[in-house]
Amino acid sequence: MSVTVLAPPPPARATVPRTFAAMMAREARVMRKNFLSTFVRVLVQPVMFVFVFAYVLPKLGGGAMAGGPGGPTFSTILLPGLVGSSIIMQAMMAVIFPLMMELNWQKSITDRALAPVPVPLLAVQKIIAAAVQGLIGGLLVFPAVLFIHADGQSPEVHVDNWPVLIAVMVVGALMSASGGLLLGTLMNPQKVQMLFAMVLLPMTMLGCVYYPWSALDNIRWLQILSLFNPLVYVSEGLRSALTPEIPHMPVWAFMLAIVGGTVLLTWGATRTFTKRVLT
Repeated sequence: MSVTVLAPPPPARATVPRTFAAMMAREARVMRKNFLSTFVRVLVQPVMFVFVFAYVLPKLGGGAMAGGPGGPTFSTILLPGLVGSSIIMQAMMAVIFPLMMELNWQKSITDRALAPVPVPLLAVQKIIAAAVQGLIGGLLVFPAVLFIHADGQSPEVHVDNWPVLIAVMVVGALMSASGGLLLGTLMNPQKVQMLFAMVLLPMTMLGCVYYPWSALDNIRWLQILSLFNPLVYVSEGLRSALTPEIPHMPVWAFMLAIVGGTVLLTWGATRTFTKRVLT
């Protein structure tokens, strides 16, 4: 009587798609674990800003209509800008600080580099993971801006163009994440505080978050200078999709800037990331 010996199944071979999916699954678990802290971090600044300018000031008699009597309320102008600002800021922060820890203090990037994927693809994975967090941040801001306002100051928002809205949010998040990866690989971690003073604060204040780009017509030099700010194009793109009655950039202009910026920043970020990991 012969006995059949069953051989153990061959071990699963690591493939690039399977390894990439495992890395994304790890990012998803980290996001679930830190969801509460992320939720609080995302909402504090926009909620306080909306509370003061859309609720407190109108109650005090200082909430003038942005477009004069019968014009759009300030919260109408504010909503696209705050959503765009949240997407940009959260996507950048989601990649910059973890990357600095992995490259300079924990040195855990070495373990990631040993995965059976090309190093540039590891950079792309970081960009996608940070972009997802940026999108979540933008979606969390929507209800805050919609429901926190004084009587008569509710935002008038309707989606005029779903494809433009989705494209601006997704590609804008990818652009911001790739920009964050580029900054994270170029900046000295000892000077990270300069990131807020020299990059994030000017980007937010001059990113057409609190006013449309067309409102800068009387300050022509600033209107032209603001075109170097990627947040301007995301804010104007969301304004085009959500509040089309407010003057905004043409679709071709902000889409060209967002898509072109994403391609250029991703190319630069993958090169600098690869150089930092391999040296």
